Amino acid sequence: MSSTIVVSGTGTGVGKTVVTAAIAALALSAGDPVSVVKPVQTGLAAGEPTDLDEITRLAGIPDADRLELARYRHPLSPEAAARVEGAPCLGLETAVDAVLARSRSGSRVLVEGAGGLLVRYDPSGWTIADLAAALRAPVLLVVHAALGTLNHTALSIEALDRRGLGLAGVVIGSWPTAPDLACRTNIADLEALASGPLAGALPAGAAALTRARFLRAAGAGLAPSLGGTFDAADFRRRYMVELEG
Repeated sequence: MSSTIVVSGTGTGVGKTVVTAAIAALALSAGDPVSVVKPVQTGLAAGEPTDLDEITRLAGIPDADRLELARYRHPLSPEAAARVEGAPCLGLETAVDAVLARSRSGSRVLVEGAGGLLVRYDPSGWTIADLAAALRAPVLLVVHAALGTLNHTALSIEALDRRGLGLAGVVIGSWPTAPDLACRTNIADLEALASGPLAGALPAGAAALTRARFLRAAGAGLAPSLGGTFDAADFRRRYMVELEG
């Protein structure tokens, strides 16, 4: 796995934080140092639990290995949230320097974006895709399982391709316990869009698990490239057999 991975998604609420926590948990269990950087947290006031707190709870990452660069209280895009609050936006260079400083320490760095791939962070219009480009880091794309995910995923992958950014894989952030027809058929279609097998599928409700059970779910739900044992072919076969039956 690359020393730095940018975790983005097809939109908000797709499971980026849980996927980031899963990668961090597996790295820590293997004895590998890992840092998590959240460039901007929106929708939370000072003192409220953040995405980094969730990652700490699930993965056990120490406070010293997590970094939040800016926070705005309104649940909006980073640029809009800063504008409404009358606060300064986070600059791209500041974000790049912070991530590079972490990577120079020898840690594997996970950068979790806010919202989707092309959400604006300041009036200049920089996005998490621009951060990935500046870092020369691949992007792990977290997606929904259900109806509507294919268009969002296709647009995100097209945006990556147009910018010459590497795709670290596509992970379904929340795989339902009773997947419907759309979810099951989406497996093959998501792999076609990614030009390769899924890099994982984490079970719905994973964020509510204890740390020990979460680590097991992370191992089963993420591919070897991300530290787990997820077998995309077996996953596909299991649900396609159900479909054919």
